[in-house]
Amino acid sequence: MILALVVPLALVLGLLVLSIRVLREYERGVVFFLGRFQAVKGPGLILVIPVIQQMVRVDLRLITLDVPSQDVISQDNVTVRVNAVLYFRVVDPEKAIIQVEDYYSATSQLAQTTLRSVLGKHDLDEMLSERDRLNDDIQSILDSQTDSWGIKVANVEIKHVDLDDTMIRAIARQAEAERERRAKVIHAEGELQAAAKLTEAADVLSGSPQALQLRYLQTMSDMANKNTSTVIFPFPFDLMGAFTGAAGAGRKAPPRDVAGERTGGGGA
Repeated sequence: MILALVVPLALVLGLLVLSIRVLREYERGVVFFLGRFQAVKGPGLILVIPVIQQMVRVDLRLITLDVPSQDVISQDNVTVRVNAVLYFRVVDPEKAIIQVEDYYSATSQLAQTTLRSVLGKHDLDEMLSERDRLNDDIQSILDSQTDSWGIKVANVEIKHVDLDDTMIRAIARQAEAERERRAKVIHAEGELQAAAKLTEAADVLSGSPQALQLRYLQTMSDMANKNTSTVIFPFPFDLMGAFTGAAGAGRKAPPRDVAGERTGGGGA
């Protein structure tokens, strides 16, 4: 009689022990009853009856997915290798288990194809300089496509854009030419500004002879302060004109008499 009571009690106790499941705070359990979806349980202590019920654990923490390097042909026909990192998490355990066989693998494959398709629509310069905008475009596309799987794509970051040596040298030459162009433009702008200022200074000096004389004396003073044996002495053209005029006056033709003959000459 006692044995008849002990055996069922032991079976019930063993079944209860086998039914105990403990889910952590970041875990949820998708429970199926005879193959049909029943509920999402957790966290904490739950009971899952063996054979009749089955449970699939789902991690709700943020998952870091390293997207393998992809060969991408840019819009300007440059071949590059690009890899990225993807951050996503499960927001709906029911969809993540029922709607897709392996949400981790499916998200990885979708990220690879999306990375190639999005980057293939942009030039190499955009890949190198506008990564934030490209990251946002990839993230929005992935998020919209994985929404039906119960997946939320939090962020996408492009890590490396690898180029071959030939392209690296070409980019270096382009950058060098760009720097030379900027240097020439800056030099030309400086010459233009200097010419404008010199024109203003010439206008001011031309209107005041005293200022021109002071500037002349200042230049001579600066030259005298230098340790040099050569002295450049500017000679005013006005003073040269005065000497030229005096010399010309000294070489005037001798006076003629009334008859048109030169004075002091011989007879007829």
